[in-house]
This record gives sequence, structure tokens and C-alpha cells, in this order.
Amino acid sequence: MANDTVVTEFVLLGFSDASGPQTLPGSLLLLAFLAALLGNGLLVALATWDPQLHTPMYFFLRNLSFIDLCFISATVPKFALNALVGRRTISLPGCVLQVLAAVCFASAEVAVLTVMAYDRYVAICRPLHYEAVMSPGACGHMAVASYLSGGISGAMHTSATFSTGFRTNEIHHFFCDIPQVLLLADASSARLGEAGVTALTAGTALGCFAYISSSYARIFSALRSLASAQGRAKALSTCLPHLLVVTLFVGTGAVAYLKPPSRRRSSLDLALSVFYTVLPPVLNPVIYSLRNKDLRAALGRALGAPESSRNARALSGL
Repeated sequence: MANDTVVTEFVLLGFSDASGPQTLPGSLLLLAFLAALLGNGLLVALATWDPQLHTPMYFFLRNLSFIDLCFISATVPKFALNALVGRRTISLPGCVLQVLAAVCFASAEVAVLTVMAYDRYVAICRPLHYEAVMSPGACGHMAVASYLSGGISGAMHTSATFSTGFRTNEIHHFFCDIPQVLLLADASSARLGEAGVTALTAGTALGCFAYISSSYARIFSALRSLASAQGRAKALSTCLPHLLVVTLFVGTGAVAYLKPPSRRRSSLDLALSVFYTVLPPVLNPVIYSLRNKDLRAALGRALGAPESSRNARALSGL
């Protein structure tokens, strides 16, 4: 394609360069999207409607589930539906919107995960001040700041990525991923501008990760001083799911964005993208619900289970 050709749409090559439907990956991603929709939607509904879950921890968990829903909705459905019908194109405005939404919600998720670490630190290390520090107003301000930081990050990345024209329109990916889109740019200034924005974002994400790590260092130090083994176990049950989610999302996302992108199809790039765009939204509801008695009790109340039955299950430790 000539340098002066105006690109009005992109071709998402996905998992194969061969033409025709990509039925298997499209079906798997569509199933993953539906699973994320069900799991996160259920968590949002329970944390919203059940008064016993109106606590700071579940307030932020509800926001995390909402962000996960938006994040996977920005990246997966377009390719999944295209793959099943044999189409591969996405319009230029659609690609811009996909980049904007993906970066907004990914950045907001990092911010919410950081706030959740702060919530656990206050709950375990400063329990007497918990209600004052994590008041409804403070929680609301932290949530707004998380979404605002995501919006700013998304706007910066999107403007830097699409600040110039493109030499070609074939993206070796299943969504408009910034590193792959930049490989198509016809000017090095766009890549330099995005590199600067990425450096700023990476520095912020590194600061968030450092804060999360320091918070848990103090949490684990405080847990060693607890005399009650039951108290330690209860505290750990609220911390370990968060740590697992942070490791899964931040770890794979950092590797995906910090490694040099390949101009050819890269199985590693595709695998890393699936790990940080698809697996966290699908697995987060499972991770947080697996041993969470409050969520299971709330689900029982929503389904109308008898109180005596719920109490028996709680006593049995199920």
C-alpha cells in the first residue's frame, strides 16, 4: 500500500493468515466472553443488591468486575463474531474506539487493584481506623480517581497511536493492540510519541505495583503478630485472591507491552494478549468466589435458600 493511501479500515488477521472463518478461536473467545459476562455480571449484581455486601472491599470488587466486563467487551466480541462469519475487517473509527476503551479500562483496573491493596492494608494493619479511613466518601473518591486515571491514559495513548497515517492495514492480532498498530505507522514520530506515553504509563504502573508489594509486605508482617490462627486464615483469605489477580493481570500485561513487537505473526504475542485480556475477566469471579463465604451466602439469599440451610453450610465450612 502506498504511503499516501488513506486507510479507512484495518484487517485483523487473528490467529491465522489463511482466509475464511476462524471457527475454533472465534468460538473459544466467544465462550470466554460469555463466561466473563455471567461471572462478573453476577458479582456486580450481588454486591449491588445485597446490603450485607455494602462494604469497602465489595464496593471495589464490584468496580473491578464492572471494569473487567468493559475490558473484555472492548477486545473480544468484534473478533469472535467476525471469525465465525469469515470477516476480518474493523473500521478506522472502530479501531480507535477499541484502543481507547482497552487502554482506559486496563489502566483503571491497575488503579482499582492498587486501591484494593490499600483497603486490605488498612483493614489488617489499622483496623481501629478502618471505618474512618475507608468511609463511603473516601471510597467514592478513590473509585472516581481510578476511572479518571484510566480515561487520561486512554486518551494519551490513543492520540499518540493515531497521530499519523499508516502504510498498510493488516494487523497480526485479534484486536487493535497498540504495539501492532504502531508497526503500521508511516512515520517514526508516532512511535516516538507512543514510546514516551508508554514510558509514563509504565512508570505509573510500576509505582502501583511497588505500592501493592509494600502494602503486602506490611500486611504479612502484621499477620505474623496475630495470635489467632483463625484470624490469620481469615485475613489471608481476603488477600490471596487479590494477589493472584494482580500477578495474572499486571504480570502478563507488563510482559506483553514491554517486549518488542514482532512484524510477523508471533504466537507469544497472541498468547500473552489472551492472558491479560481474556483470562483475568474470566477467572477473577472464580478466584474471588472460590472460598468466599460472604459471596456464597449472598447468592443463597438471592436464590431464596432457607436461612437454616445457609447456616448449616456455613458451619460445615463449604
